[in-house]
Amino acid sequence: MKNNTLKKYKKAIINKYETEKEGKYFDYLYKPSRGKLRDLCWLIFENNPTQEDLNVFRNFLSLDFDHTKKNKFKEKKDKFRPIETFFKGETDLTNIDAINMAAIMVDFHPRPFKKFYENSKIEEVKPVQQMEKAKAVFEKMISAKKEETAKKKKRNFFLDFKSMFL
Repeated sequence: MKNNTLKKYKKAIINKYETEKEGKYFDYLYKPSRGKLRDLCWLIFENNPTQEDLNVFRNFLSLDFDHTKKNKFKEKKDKFRPIETFFKGETDLTNIDAINMAAIMVDFHPRPFKKFYENSKIEEVKPVQQMEKAKAVFEKMISAKKEETAKKKKRNFFLDFKSMFL
């Protein structure tokens, strides 16, 4: 289940990448390189990231985001190689932190993967609940028809009885 959902998550990120690479961050995403992706990452995180995104940043780069430490961040260019090759379709990401960082870079929602996974579980439950509701309605219809048929049978029995004597 989780593997299938992770594949869906990565596919959804790639689909989002395909539309975003011609959008606002065209210069960074059209022909991605490690340096361009690193610069895009900094740009994104300068603009009030969420706490979850900051956690992904910390897990992926092994350092906290700090506006004053841009030089230390620039040294992390090689960390973006897996994301570069993922966007180019050359490799498949296996590191969940890299996958989540890729989601941040293309502004894919819901992210991180944990939220996507939880949402997919909810989406799976909805059809089951709908089936249960439909089944309950169907059972009510059947029982109503049975009652109606039983009433008709009682009525017919008395009519038949009356007609035997009159």
